[in-house]
Amino acid sequence: MASMFDTRLTPELKELAENLLRTATEAGLDVFPTVFELVDYKQLSEIAAYGGFPTRYPHWRWGMEYERISKSYTYGLSIIYEMVINNNPCYAYLLRGNSLVYQKTVIAHVYGHCDFFKNNYWFSKTNRKMLDQMANHSSQVQKIINEIGHEEVEEFVDVCLSLENLIDIHAPFKFASEKKAEETLEDFREKPVAKFVAKNYMDTYINPAEYMEQQKKAQSEKKVQEQKFPATSQRDVLQFLLENAPLNIWKRRILEIIRNEAYYFAPQGQTKILNEGWATYWHSKMMTALAPVCADEIIDYCDHYAGVVASHPGQVNPYKLGVELLRHIEKRWNKGQFGLEYMSIDDPKIRKAWNKDVGLGKQKLFEVRKIHNDVTFLDEFLDEDFCHEQKMFIYDYDKQSGKYFISGKDFREIKSRLLDQLTNFSNPIIKVVDGNYKNRGELLLEHDYQAMGLKKDYAIETLKNLFKVWGRPVHVLTIQDKSPVKISFDGSSHLVEKI
Repeated sequence: MASMFDTRLTPELKELAENLLRTATEAGLDVFPTVFELVDYKQLSEIAAYGGFPTRYPHWRWGMEYERISKSYTYGLSIIYEMVINNNPCYAYLLRGNSLVYQKTVIAHVYGHCDFFKNNYWFSKTNRKMLDQMANHSSQVQKIINEIGHEEVEEFVDVCLSLENLIDIHAPFKFASEKKAEETLEDFREKPVAKFVAKNYMDTYINPAEYMEQQKKAQSEKKVQEQKFPATSQRDVLQFLLENAPLNIWKRRILEIIRNEAYYFAPQGQTKILNEGWATYWHSKMMTALAPVCADEIIDYCDHYAGVVASHPGQVNPYKLGVELLRHIEKRWNKGQFGLEYMSIDDPKIRKAWNKDVGLGKQKLFEVRKIHNDVTFLDEFLDEDFCHEQKMFIYDYDKQSGKYFISGKDFREIKSRLLDQLTNFSNPIIKVVDGNYKNRGELLLEHDYQAMGLKKDYAIETLKNLFKVWGRPVHVLTIQDKSPVKISFDGSSHLVEKI
């Protein structure tokens, strides 16, 4: 597939991009058409502050992010080498002033991302015209600001952004639930209370007034329970708010925009390690084997690559972990280190020496790229041998010394901690369990405490913002100090009570 190149690229960069595209295609990558644009660092910082897009709706956080990025570059703390947008066509930005070997590395890395965007299952439901959609969102919010006022709109955007992680990241891949059957007048008629069959003169003895009152109360409670909504717990809190919160038109539209963009960015969070690993694997392959750099460029390339995959105690470098695990998979499947016979071997020396020379590494890599996200990627392929080879440890922070220290090297604990960090982007899982709590129109949420803990101060602030959307008291059920509690906010104060 032919690539598209911005007219502002130099002839040398155009030729470089075309050659690398040809190399990538011959290696098996399948990319969207790619638009490269040459920008200076100020422009790149502005685009990065907008989340990779040239325009977003007006909000103070973009300016704050721009200040952080530009100061980090000015003080030499960090530099943005590549930025690519999941779109069709893909858009990527090259930093003006970079050396030719850096530009070559970035272009190769971008093609790796473009292939991943196009072919990975977790990106299959994303909006491929999001560049246009973002521009539409920007104009819609600006129109609302012009009509309502900047301060009021921005304040509501703040509220919505604090709730943007209350979505179900797997919702795009679920089948739509069957619509509830239409209610009839019969559903609202009060049904007679069930009682024991008795002759008229014995009725007051067989069915005394006290018993009948108890039956009537039980029937009423059962009816309320049957009419509870949602019928089952709902993880997409934003969708529930859109459908049921008493919002006016402009507030509903802004909440819809925030939710829409949250779902667009969700696959990037779900695949950060695998996506960056895949792009790093292919830029490394192209730069060293398929379209190798010149002899006078090799030192610059190696210096750049070392910075990309550098590791730091207590931190996970997605580039490093992703590319090394992909190489581990490639090596295993080339040597035939898979299957029941291999997996039953306990001796690490025998496992290491095992070599059936089946050459299935490349095929397996493309399979991994197609179907996995970070959680399934690490869960299936991060094994004990890999942990030992990469010298992976558990780090904890010592408050007294202000330094990280190695606290363990048990493989199961290492893997468990990694998976915990990746589950729902390290955000707590919250579900709506009752939109008519206590039959008073209050909102009851439930926290899945087994997935990720809930910080009390964060929870209270989130409840305050939920109240601004729901308009009635809101509650969340959670666990604190191993005891079930309910945290509530009624519009003026919060309450934590054991249950």
